[in-house]
Amino acid sequence: MTPPSSVPSEIFEKLGSLDTCTVSNAIERLDVRMRNEGFVAGAVRCRFPKFKPMLGYAVTGRIRSASPPMRGRCYFDRMDFWTYLTTVPAPRVMVLQDVDRQPVGAFVGEIHASIALALNCIGCVTNGAVRDLPAVRALGFHLFSGSVSVSHSYAHLVDFGEPIELGGLKISSGDLIHGDLHGVQTIPVEVAEEIPHQAEEIISSENELKKFCRSSGFSLDGLAKRLNHNDMERL
Repeated sequence: MTPPSSVPSEIFEKLGSLDTCTVSNAIERLDVRMRNEGFVAGAVRCRFPKFKPMLGYAVTGRIRSASPPMRGRCYFDRMDFWTYLTTVPAPRVMVLQDVDRQPVGAFVGEIHASIALALNCIGCVTNGAVRDLPAVRALGFHLFSGSVSVSHSYAHLVDFGEPIELGGLKISSGDLIHGDLHGVQTIPVEVAEEIPHQAEEIISSENELKKFCRSSGFSLDGLAKRLNHNDMERL
């Protein structure tokens, strides 16, 4: 049975094949949120822009790296977090808010990514730092981060499972997270099944316009007619 917070596998596969810009356009068509909402603004950078789009369910947490934890030995020894991670539908994406004023250490690197992948977690999104980029790239693990650091410093979990905020985007565990070289956004589960159809219409309309722009019959009058067409107005 499909978990309440997940979407049907067929729809999930279709969404995963789409780039973030197309999905964003489709969501805008459906008018379910303001156009300046639903995406991380300026807080993270895609570390592996040649990877295919990332799609998974958020596992939230708060981290710190500038000062030692009150308890615990190292940054990845929190079995309670790994156990919690497995309660969220797969595939999973760690979404971690570094609450330090100035993040200084990397919470996620090769070891963390290796453990996560074994638990069907495919990537991490954080405003904090990451490291071990060549090794993590080789694993095929997605990384979106605010910075890169040579050291873990005192990186540790503060808490997990609670709503967090990255770049103006509020994210809760179980939210559907979509990311690629353009950035990271959430996909409202309630309209997920409508997005592939909307995307097909958008792609078709865009292809027609691009074909016209490259044709010998291009003219300003013809452009005006196409831009005034209802489908183009909705792009």
